[in-house]
Amino acid sequence: MTLAKFEIKSFSDNLFKKDGGKKDFQIPINPESFTRNLKVERDTTKGSGNNQTNSKFVGTAPEELKIEFILDGTGTMEGYLDSMKDMPVKDQLKKLMDCVYDYDGKIHSPRYLKILYGSELKFNCVLTSLDINHTLFNSDGSPLRAKITANFLQYVAPETRARKERNSSPDLTHQRIVKAGERLDFLTFEIYDSPTYLLQVALNNDLTNVRSLKPGTELFFHPFDKSEA
Repeated sequence: MTLAKFEIKSFSDNLFKKDGGKKDFQIPINPESFTRNLKVERDTTKGSGNNQTNSKFVGTAPEELKIEFILDGTGTMEGYLDSMKDMPVKDQLKKLMDCVYDYDGKIHSPRYLKILYGSELKFNCVLTSLDINHTLFNSDGSPLRAKITANFLQYVAPETRARKERNSSPDLTHQRIVKAGERLDFLTFEIYDSPTYLLQVALNNDLTNVRSLKPGTELFFHPFDKSEA
């Protein structure tokens, strides 16, 4: 069985479609680990004259991904990618920089990236920092090994984000096919972020029993005026 390798695919558009494959980079030997950082943003501002802090949810920050790996020019590392085993470290670094860091005149910035690793990781992102630590040198001073620490920030194109927000908006009519075990109050909460409109939903869908839904039933969730609650 072939061992999956980390791949960094590089694109010239924020929808991750254009010029794919031209500047892709395959990490020649997999890192021992990678770190995903997820943050929840909360407002902890204290009220006037109040020593207590109420932590109010604000949102979630874009996910961050940190990868540490080795670029080697000694030819002695087992499992190293065959196509790069005999390539000098400086040339391996150039391929990496072309992929993740160098300025692309078409988009006036470094390129958009998609990081893949087996079925575990599919991460659309941009580079935020790249540390290159040279740890081994040839007698002429040329690098034989470098440790790379790369940090990436999750990226979602504005049009993709807007489409997702429209699809989940309570101001639009939503259609659902009931699955086994689903309940009307949960479905109502999922659409409106509140179970308040349970009876209106049941009435609009001619349901006589709100406690038991038949799998396969088609339901419509229409926008409601808040004054109807």
